[in-house]
Amino acid sequence: MDEKIRGKIGEKAVIVSVSGKIILTIFNFIVGTLSGSTALVVESAHTFSDILTSAIAFIGFKIGLKPADKEHPYGHGRAEPLVGLVIVIFLLFISYEIFSEVYYKLTLGPSLTPPGIIAAVMALVGIAANYIMSSYSMRIGRKINSPAIIADANHQKVDIFACAAIFVGVIGSRLGFPILDPLVGGFVGLLILKTAFDVARDNINHIMGKVPSNKLINDIKSVAVSVEGVYDAHDIKVNYLGPYASAELHVKVESDLALKKAHKISHNVEKTLIDKIDLINSATVHVCPLDEDDENCYD
Repeated sequence: MDEKIRGKIGEKAVIVSVSGKIILTIFNFIVGTLSGSTALVVESAHTFSDILTSAIAFIGFKIGLKPADKEHPYGHGRAEPLVGLVIVIFLLFISYEIFSEVYYKLTLGPSLTPPGIIAAVMALVGIAANYIMSSYSMRIGRKINSPAIIADANHQKVDIFACAAIFVGVIGSRLGFPILDPLVGGFVGLLILKTAFDVARDNINHIMGKVPSNKLINDIKSVAVSVEGVYDAHDIKVNYLGPYASAELHVKVESDLALKKAHKISHNVEKTLIDKIDLINSATVHVCPLDEDDENCYD
């Protein structure tokens, strides 16, 4: 995908996400305060943190779009998973603040009062709004393969379950169990911690170069052997560079092939991989003689 098109799509996704979160933050806080719902006020703090994390995700996305230069020959794509880890720090901070507020409310004991029914209505609105926004961001994040936008979408998914829990808590509180409201706030905190763990794991895997799926390896091999003159491909390695990845592999050609011809085949393999596999934006191909064992075919 062209970088300019990718940039415009990503920017639109972030603008939609931030705009929706600002509206939800305002309404969650107002309704939570007026109705006396601790869980809804906690959720307003959470959606406010979402605005900050979306802004961070956008910064990482923009840095990742910068082209390669002398100091960064592979580009700036790793900025996106690094930003994903910054989002994790924000999630941990928000979790701490939520648990502190929940603890304070629980110590009030009998003085707790059930929130107004309007809090339940706001929770239902939140479920619908967060589902639409998180689905949209996830679809765009996957389309342009953006770790930062995907991390932000996963973060927002938490709000769907949080709002559902708030709805149950408000109804339960009004049925005679006021302690449910702050307990739901604690549940929201646990959901945020779970999201922090998932986002951290995924982005660390990107940075550490975790082995990709077998499907990607098989796709690279299939594309490589489809090039005329290539009989096999092996020792395939993939190095993630944020939204894209580089591939390294060995291909086997006729043993008595002239150097110029073998060189041309390697370039054909590189070009074909980049053209046919969206994830791959660079490739390094080592040519091996057909009659040599794989284990003896080294750089």
